[in-house]
Amino acid sequence: MIELHDLAKYYGPTAAVEGLTLKITRGEIFGFIGPNGAGKTTTIQMIGGLIAPTRGRVVIDGIDMAKDPEKAKRKIGLIPDRPYLYDKLTGLEFLKFTADVFGVDPAAFEYKAHRLLDLFSLTHRKHELIESYSHGMKQRLIMAGALIHDPLVMIVDEPMVGLDPKGIKMVKKLFSNLSETGTTIFMSTHTLPLAEDICNRIGIIHRGKLIASGTIEELKENIQIQQADLEAVFFRYTG
Repeated sequence: MIELHDLAKYYGPTAAVEGLTLKITRGEIFGFIGPNGAGKTTTIQMIGGLIAPTRGRVVIDGIDMAKDPEKAKRKIGLIPDRPYLYDKLTGLEFLKFTADVFGVDPAAFEYKAHRLLDLFSLTHRKHELIESYSHGMKQRLIMAGALIHDPLVMIVDEPMVGLDPKGIKMVKKLFSNLSETGTTIFMSTHTLPLAEDICNRIGIIHRGKLIASGTIEELKENIQIQQADLEAVFFRYTG
């Protein structure tokens, strides 16, 4: 569902990402972890089509991002670490704008929008300007917008930023449900217990390079520490 082939991004002589090759299957939740500055957000931006790689290919559901970016992006729901929203729109207007961008059938919009607003506990604020929303509410709205066109792939950067415990629990359940129905999720996070709880596989990036990838049990076996959580595994790999 997501294929990365020798993906690299350079800024002058500096390699933000170098030689990243991955294949993530349909319905898989893939956790992407690494220290600050390791290349996580750059990778997210390349997968989502926000920046072009210096080298390599991104393929989404068989579609090459470089050759047909519009078609590839229609398969993707992107949740950035910082919600970029139009403050002078209401929550419902933002969802309508997003739905129109992705070509959602107008006849289906009302049902989809109200289902998502209810899911993210925003129904009572749908007619209020986004500028009045808290950070957590904005994060929930951006998630609703990312789901309005029923994407096959979710690209998520730090999904739990600004969410309260109830919101975190809801998002964990949401991702698990999406995975069960065949949606592929690529999730970058510093919240290691979250990755340990819901991810099928983990990739560890360090200094722009993928240094390990596999299930948590496989990562433990590779460094011969069975009795450890993901935090201990992470620090062993990254030093």
